[in-house]
Amino acid sequence: MFGALIVGCTLLGLAIGSFLNVVIARVPEGRSVVSPPSACPSCGAPIGARDNIPVVSWLVLRGRCRHCHAAISAQYPLVEAACGVLFAGTAARFGTAWVLPAFLALFAGLLALSVIDVQTLRLPKSVVYVDSLIVAVLLVLATAVTGVWHQLGVGAICGAAWFVVFFALNFASPRLLGFGDVRLAPVLGLALGWLGVGYVVLGFLAANLIGAVVGVILIATRRMSREQQIPYGVFLAAGCAVAVFAGPVLLRPFHH
Repeated sequence: MFGALIVGCTLLGLAIGSFLNVVIARVPEGRSVVSPPSACPSCGAPIGARDNIPVVSWLVLRGRCRHCHAAISAQYPLVEAACGVLFAGTAARFGTAWVLPAFLALFAGLLALSVIDVQTLRLPKSVVYVDSLIVAVLLVLATAVTGVWHQLGVGAICGAAWFVVFFALNFASPRLLGFGDVRLAPVLGLALGWLGVGYVVLGFLAANLIGAVVGVILIATRRMSREQQIPYGVFLAAGCAVAVFAGPVLLRPFHH
């Protein structure tokens, strides 16, 4: 049963990853994610069902369009594979717990937002709001079934607290922290707070530690100047992942 759950979530993640590629390509440009159907960006030929199998089609076609043979970015299979791995890890972390769908939705949204943030230094509010709403609804449903209203209450308080803190940071230095990060903060606080206050603290510390290390490396290797903005949303997502997956081990000493 547990193995089947992980396999099922992996396959679901691959399929969701394919949709996330559409979100990543179209939302920053203000285009619909529903229509028109996916097509080759070079020749405009529609992508058939056999060429739309996550990861597999890209490998079979050797990263090129079937019609015009133009190169297809490796980003597509990488996003699909990353979503599959995230979903597998989330299934292994939560098993058949009712909260599983909420964290699957959370990580799907964070993956799309991270790629967009790297490419554009933006966190589109449409993606943030939709993902936040889905996660919130799924957490409420999970809480209603399990009756752990205290956890939802803690999550709501943490989400509000993160919003206040990030809003203050943005107000003090808009260049240091964009408002997209302020919009994203509540859902991260809500989800991590549902697991416990320790997860919220760990997620925040991990995000800033990862961001600082990456920033120092990029500056030291002259790939980035001190004046350049960094995609902080990526580090918030990474910090959240560290808290969710490594939290049970890292926070264990504090539970005694």
